[in-house]
Amino acid sequence: MPILLFLIDTSASMNQRTDLGTSYLDIAKGAVELFLKLRARDPASRGDRYMLVTYDEPPYCIKAGWKENHATFMSELKNLQASGLTTLGQALRSSFDLLNLNRLISGIDNYGQGRNPFFLEPSILITITDGNKLTSTAGVQEELHLPLNSPLPGSELTKEPFRWDQRLFALVLRLPGLAPTEPEQLGSVPTDESAITQMCEVTGGRSYCVRTQRMLNQCLESLVQKIQSGVVINFEKTGPDPLPVGEDGLLDSSRPSNSFAAQPWHSCHKLIYVRPNSKTGVPVGHWPIPESFWPDQNLPSLPPRTSHPVVRFSCVDCEPMVIDKLPFDKYELEPSPLTQYILERKSPHTCWQVFVTSSGKYNELGYPFGYLKASTTLTCVNLFVMPYNYPVLLPLLDDLFKVHKLKPNLKWRQAFDSYLKTLPPYYLLPLKKALRMMGAPNLISDNLDCGLSYSVISYLKKLSQQTKLESERILASVGKKPPQEIGIKVKNHSGGGVSLTHSKNFRKLLKEIIGESAPRLTESNTKEFAGFRLGLLNKDLKPQTYRNAYDIPRRGLLDQLTRMRSSLLKTHKFIVGQDEDSLHSVPVAQMGNYQEYLKTLASPLREIDPDQPKRLHTFGNPFKQDKKGMMIDEADEFVAGPQNKVKRPGEASSPLSPKRRRNVTVIPEVHEEKMENGQIPPDGFLSKSAPPELMNMAGDGVPHNQLDSLSDDFASLRKDGVIHKPGANALLGGSRNGGVSVEDRKVSVTSALGTVPNTFQITPAMAQGINADIKHQLMKEVRKFGRKYERIFILLEEVQGPLAVKKQFVEFTIKEAARFKRRVLIQYLEKVLEKIDSHHHLNNINHINSRSSC
Repeated sequence: MPILLFLIDTSASMNQRTDLGTSYLDIAKGAVELFLKLRARDPASRGDRYMLVTYDEPPYCIKAGWKENHATFMSELKNLQASGLTTLGQALRSSFDLLNLNRLISGIDNYGQGRNPFFLEPSILITITDGNKLTSTAGVQEELHLPLNSPLPGSELTKEPFRWDQRLFALVLRLPGLAPTEPEQLGSVPTDESAITQMCEVTGGRSYCVRTQRMLNQCLESLVQKIQSGVVINFEKTGPDPLPVGEDGLLDSSRPSNSFAAQPWHSCHKLIYVRPNSKTGVPVGHWPIPESFWPDQNLPSLPPRTSHPVVRFSCVDCEPMVIDKLPFDKYELEPSPLTQYILERKSPHTCWQVFVTSSGKYNELGYPFGYLKASTTLTCVNLFVMPYNYPVLLPLLDDLFKVHKLKPNLKWRQAFDSYLKTLPPYYLLPLKKALRMMGAPNLISDNLDCGLSYSVISYLKKLSQQTKLESERILASVGKKPPQEIGIKVKNHSGGGVSLTHSKNFRKLLKEIIGESAPRLTESNTKEFAGFRLGLLNKDLKPQTYRNAYDIPRRGLLDQLTRMRSSLLKTHKFIVGQDEDSLHSVPVAQMGNYQEYLKTLASPLREIDPDQPKRLHTFGNPFKQDKKGMMIDEADEFVAGPQNKVKRPGEASSPLSPKRRRNVTVIPEVHEEKMENGQIPPDGFLSKSAPPELMNMAGDGVPHNQLDSLSDDFASLRKDGVIHKPGANALLGGSRNGGVSVEDRKVSVTSALGTVPNTFQITPAMAQGINADIKHQLMKEVRKFGRKYERIFILLEEVQGPLAVKKQFVEFTIKEAARFKRRVLIQYLEKVLEKIDSHHHLNNINHINSRSSC
């Protein structure tokens, strides 16, 4: 999850105008918005976190931090104002402290236990400034200085204020105030010459000198490409230069090598890409980069580390070593003079070993922990991180598997113990995990020692607790305005004496308070304040909204100025004498925000009749419906009464008439005619299973007195899935709905009664089509709002097939009801399922009894 922190220069110099009339601050705001639009093109931007910091005094400089959402970020960005000094150093320190706020709590830096490249929070700090002189309360500063004292606990464990996964980029605005006469030169954007450029290069970033709007857009597109997951490492050469290589890729000893001349590839300060796992989306690794000191129990405290580890590489060609099943980490290097030099050698089958100085106990340079190697296709250079002192470990493990067959002898164990003595203690745990992955026996003791003293471990725990408290304090102050002095200080030039008018009025006021005299309006002495007159509030005077300042009469200037000041500063919600119309004047962006208005209202009284359905507010839309859809709990639903629908010609007038369904198979049924005439549907097992209160709900079910006469239809169920009704001449299975009109169906039924016998065989294909259509209708009925379940039980009645098929449909309906949290429906369907099981069990017993009697 990349972190994008924008540091905006809000000093007074950002009010300067360009040739287009816009201020530098407006250009900075537009640049941030354009950057967000360019970044949104990448699908990986969904996990981005945005922060906003200004040049205000800490902690009020943090406008959007860890807890603020994107809307707050955009709101604070639009409300920025340019005022104050150019305190760039303090603002940078506050920005880095904000990024490092949770690192000690999460243990991502892993102090004293090696540096894990796969433990990272990739952060990009983008500052937009005008590049003018740095100013503070002490005067003008020629160089950029970051304060050494930080309120963040644990900051002394790292020498620099930034970390190896944090990079600084600067957009220095140099736009002219007058339109340039010379044509704009195309090409790359150069770096700026201000003090911030060096700071950017130290962190692994760079600065941009922006002179035109086109160059600004070009820089923003370049910054979007810089958002990569990785850490910055200092690569430095140790030892002599390698022998030159000829055009054929072979060593050419005849060509001289400049071993003593400094080359750009001798020291590079570049990024290594840490790619996330394709499955989990999180970087995964096995081996750390060693510390630059040997952990010892006698160390009273941890030595401070540099932000970027110094990795030295030897130019001696070595054979890349790797064995089966041994895990290793592979990181691609950012293009640099070092990668260009290695690729030009065209030696993909050799490597250069890498070291960290003072990482070993008995060796100043330390032992190799990996190597640099060009890819086979010579397109990039990779850093392979292996176990510490891997040239000794890998042959031992190879012999363990191939020679000793996982049963090492005494000589092998002695050699392995000697290797463990050269291993830093924090490598024991990852080595133990690697051996377990390879299937090797347990060769390392379970009592692992991290190498740190008890005092150091206790100190780190204490720092973690202090960081939590400091984090809460800083986050609580995010978004707050700095305190301002209220009122104007006026010096008393009268020598401290009180005028007689004041003292006289004061005595009158005391008498009014104690009740000795009736309260009255204090009269003012016009002689003491000559030329001034106190204006009394005239309630009959209605304020006006003037479009021209010269239209305001002289006597209304003070009142109008008061209203203008209150409208601008928004200090009070309501001021005496304020225009009532101005209370209803809201910005366009806030119009329609009815939810915020509801929060200010008092809680409503309870309903007289709680059984009545709640009325859905239709603010702004009289046809507004509930947008929650069907994915809600039935306990929160309200039951609506029957709605008066406009009847179409030819439509059934009975409320029991179901909606017609389209079906390929057309089967005439007598009970369908009865349904269209408003009669009772054929009583069946499922209909009887549904309770009366459910079937009679919302006025759409069968009356309670008719449900008492329902009987079980499963007595007439045959093995072939055909249901007969006593006294009826038509089949009671199959589809309820035909693809023809009512009149055509009557003719079909009449002809069927005269020609078709009492049994009508349904083919398996027809039954399959009917059941498929019923399944589709069941899904639609379960999704419907409310508790009108009669249609569901009627559909279950029409399922074609034996009891096992009907049971499957009931179970399917239960699953659909569980998706939409239809708890009441699930309870009734479970009762139906129990009756089907009991009926099936009874049939089995009768079948067994009949066979035994035979």
